[in-house]
Amino acid sequence: MASNPFTPKYREYVQGHSAEEREGLLHSDQDNDNNKVESEGRIYIDNDKDESSDGWSRSKIIKVASALIAILVFGAFTRALLRSPPPRTYSNLGFHGDLVRSNGTHDFKRTVLIVSIDGLRADYLDRGLTPHLLDISKEGLRAKSMMPVFPTLTFPNHWALMTGLHAESHGIIANVIICPFHYVLNPAEQPFLQNFWDPKTKQEFHYNKIDSAWKSEFWLGEPMWETAGKAGIITANLMWPGPPKTTSGASSTYFVPWQDKVALSIKLDKIFEWIDMPLEERPQLIMAYEPSLDQAGHATGPMSARVNRTLGEVDLFAKQLHLGLVERNLTDIVDIIFVSDHGMADTAHPTLIYIDDEDMLGMDGLAALEHEDGWPAMGLRFNSLANETYYLNKLLRAKESSRKDAEGFDVYTKETMPERWHFAHHERIAPVWIVPKLHYALTTREQGDVGMTKGNHGYDNTEPSMHAMFVAHGPFSSVVKTLQASRKGIVSGLLPWKTKGWHSTSDDTYIIDTFRNVEIYGLVMKLLGVEEGQMARTNGTVGFWDKYF
Repeated sequence: MASNPFTPKYREYVQGHSAEEREGLLHSDQDNDNNKVESEGRIYIDNDKDESSDGWSRSKIIKVASALIAILVFGAFTRALLRSPPPRTYSNLGFHGDLVRSNGTHDFKRTVLIVSIDGLRADYLDRGLTPHLLDISKEGLRAKSMMPVFPTLTFPNHWALMTGLHAESHGIIANVIICPFHYVLNPAEQPFLQNFWDPKTKQEFHYNKIDSAWKSEFWLGEPMWETAGKAGIITANLMWPGPPKTTSGASSTYFVPWQDKVALSIKLDKIFEWIDMPLEERPQLIMAYEPSLDQAGHATGPMSARVNRTLGEVDLFAKQLHLGLVERNLTDIVDIIFVSDHGMADTAHPTLIYIDDEDMLGMDGLAALEHEDGWPAMGLRFNSLANETYYLNKLLRAKESSRKDAEGFDVYTKETMPERWHFAHHERIAPVWIVPKLHYALTTREQGDVGMTKGNHGYDNTEPSMHAMFVAHGPFSSVVKTLQASRKGIVSGLLPWKTKGWHSTSDDTYIIDTFRNVEIYGLVMKLLGVEEGQMARTNGTVGFWDKYF
């Protein structure tokens, strides 16, 4: 193993708190109506003044000529603004692929480090408990929030981040969930655990069982480490949720399987062990996962002292990771992207919806179930089409009834599922779903709130408490900030749409508007220099990141 490529620390890492965001500096309006030139109307000649041969006064000719020149100059200036791309001479725009850049002692290729902090709700960054993440975002950039896919659960969203696909496309529609009524229906099984059923393979997905969770046929789509590997890029996976191999047999170059209760310091050492490898062995794409904040949120709720304490711990981890890059003089070589998979809601005292009530499913309806998928939303597979029709209609009547909790849930089929969820077109998605709204929970009279956690997620992905975070630093953010600075002043006043998608705050923190997490795959591929034709098909937006480059 090569010696650590350290160089003297070349700049101070400044701690401080982010100032409050104010209205974008780049969105003021200017009125250009004063530049209009009258082209019609009668010309009156003052005989006391000098005249030209055609009756125009000299002053009139000068004014008209000046106006025409001004129009031509303004037109050329506007055309340049509208048509000219960002300056291609900026060094970081071309730094990717096989190009190398020295940190002073060693050569490096463009590297991307993506770190997921499970359950870090977007507004956790506004609590004043994450000064280092905010400092990193001030030197780089952050998003107001990042919208997860539905359902807002760990495995569906980590695979969405890896593949750029919605759950209906990548096939991971749920993961192991605390399910209060599962034990009532299946007393011989471990209580409170529920996954999802694959009717094609007749298998149930269990994330906590390797012989199930590592079956590649469950995991559809092409993860970023597979795409990068096809492009000849070395990759490393530190416990990111997912299988060690895909259906094609592809795997990351280095793979550390998930283990619970692994200290952040150990993960930090492993990341820098990879970064300090010789050039020919060093990964250019490193993916790392940390679950402690999500565990704290479930156990004690998002507003708890334990969550705040854990926030401080992951913030310190972010500081140490950033400082390690600073000490190695790698901040212009390594893009570090901090993300999360979803947020967290307070479910300490939810309104309980009893599905075994006679005007809901009743005990006969529960007995007619062959499989129930997921939680807090509940997917229902009945033992016959007749029962499916009967109990669907019964649930729909309950929704329209005078039940006190009727406003707290919705009933959907694949045909009526909201299109914005992209959660209908897959055989693993059950034909009938009961979807509770925030602050409501599905259960039975027997089970009540036993086994429920004080914090949970899985609700509508438009809910702010379900939103994830995004913070980035490195060559990418340098490009964005340079581009942004070049468009200040007259450009922002005359053409505010030229900076649509982000703005800066009073302390020059750059804020990207809320975006969907299926766009992350495209960003990482772009940073690594993977050509468009080499990328997998995704549910992301074509050209989404172009405005940031």
